[in-house]
Amino acid sequence: MQQHKLYINGEYINSTSEETIDVVNPATEKVISRIFAGTEDDANKAIEAAYEAQKKWERVPSADRGKIVRELGDKLKERRETFIELLSEEQGKPYEQASGEVDTAIDYFYYMSEWARRIEGEIIPSDRPNENILMFRKPIGVVAGIVPWNFPVFILARKVATALITGCSIVLKPSQQTPNTAAEFTKIIAEMKDIPAGVYNFITGKGSTIGTVMASHPKVGIITMTGSVKAGTKVMEAAAKNITKVNLELGGKAPAIVTKNANIETAVKSIKTSRITNSGQACTNAERVYVHEDIAEEFIEKMTQAMKETKLGMPTDKNAEMGPLVSQDRLDIVHEMVEKAVQSGAKVLTGGKRADMTSGFFYEPTVITNVQQDSEIIQEEIFGPVLPIMTYKTLDEAIELANDSDYGLSSSIYTENVHEAMRAANELKFGETFINRENFEAIQGYHAGLRKSGLGGADGKHGIEDFTVTHAVYMQYDDEKQ
Repeated sequence: MQQHKLYINGEYINSTSEETIDVVNPATEKVISRIFAGTEDDANKAIEAAYEAQKKWERVPSADRGKIVRELGDKLKERRETFIELLSEEQGKPYEQASGEVDTAIDYFYYMSEWARRIEGEIIPSDRPNENILMFRKPIGVVAGIVPWNFPVFILARKVATALITGCSIVLKPSQQTPNTAAEFTKIIAEMKDIPAGVYNFITGKGSTIGTVMASHPKVGIITMTGSVKAGTKVMEAAAKNITKVNLELGGKAPAIVTKNANIETAVKSIKTSRITNSGQACTNAERVYVHEDIAEEFIEKMTQAMKETKLGMPTDKNAEMGPLVSQDRLDIVHEMVEKAVQSGAKVLTGGKRADMTSGFFYEPTVITNVQQDSEIIQEEIFGPVLPIMTYKTLDEAIELANDSDYGLSSSIYTENVHEAMRAANELKFGETFINRENFEAIQGYHAGLRKSGLGGADGKHGIEDFTVTHAVYMQYDDEKQ
């Protein structure tokens, strides 16, 4: 049984505590590794190391940092199959989805490496004679990165690549449920002689212990966390002590509007993809559907059939479309939400129960109708392969229903009418709107939400800005001294 060590200041070390946490394969329910339940002392040691190392790292020419970030992508690519296997094993993704995540992570390192010569400042006109105002963009300092269990490789890349290219150091804490891929990535870092000790640090443990220290430490420049609203709230509370900047990607409750002008086949295919990807465990997944009453019968029939035909399978099955949920707790929560909906009058058209598999936390792809806008299953994040559907009469009504949410991350509309598409683009109150396609963001875009879906964002030039601070320099000169 593999026991992962911490990696602090360029060395593998044991935790100051002997307590460990088991890592379970969600498809087999077997323990596959163990991690240390890290302590406050461990977290403090990692942050201090990162703080000292960052002073030197930001002075490394950005072009050299870019080469290093690209090399990380190269090394990840060399071990592609290893990462795919580890990801499937610890998180439950089928091969195709696991390979897609690893490939996106590789692309992310390549993409961020190209920003080495593109992070720019400004020259601003002054109100005074003989003065120039220079606006520099500088690294924010130590990045405390908390990675979730649903996309542990891609979001690791999102946090690490952005930190390193901007001249920041990082303390990375993976989810206690999916630490194996992060531990494997740490091996790559340990081999990289051009990355100074302390620039990257890897610690494991419970969020309630490690995360609180990371968010409240005075030497952390930004705490970037992807996770639940509950966890994000705790991070904000801890960060408030030092007015530390927070970057939070939290929950989502993405609406999908299907108008009477939609291509129904496109809508069904895309919404199914958005709902079953990662077994519905993605904050951008289509979580609720509003379909025009004129086409509701046809759409619901085809949507139900498509979900019913979903091929569940073990992550090792390359033909599987959907794997297990990540844990027994997640399985219980999803089923409880479905049961509450049924008790309130909802109708299950397919699914609605644990899948009949020999092992693992599998839940059947589920379609539910006869639900109300104020119900839990419409208002709260399901994070499982369950699709509630409502009908509407007018586009005004559909947009109002879609915007009626505490969340504001992703949304989508299916229509071949450009006027409907433009209205939705202008009036949907979400950080992202996908038109006639599945919900998944581009690495050169900007992944950010409104309301309880978070603060700040990631990807593209705007995501880079979150890891930098501005420094205005007012420079007077004497034109007679020359």
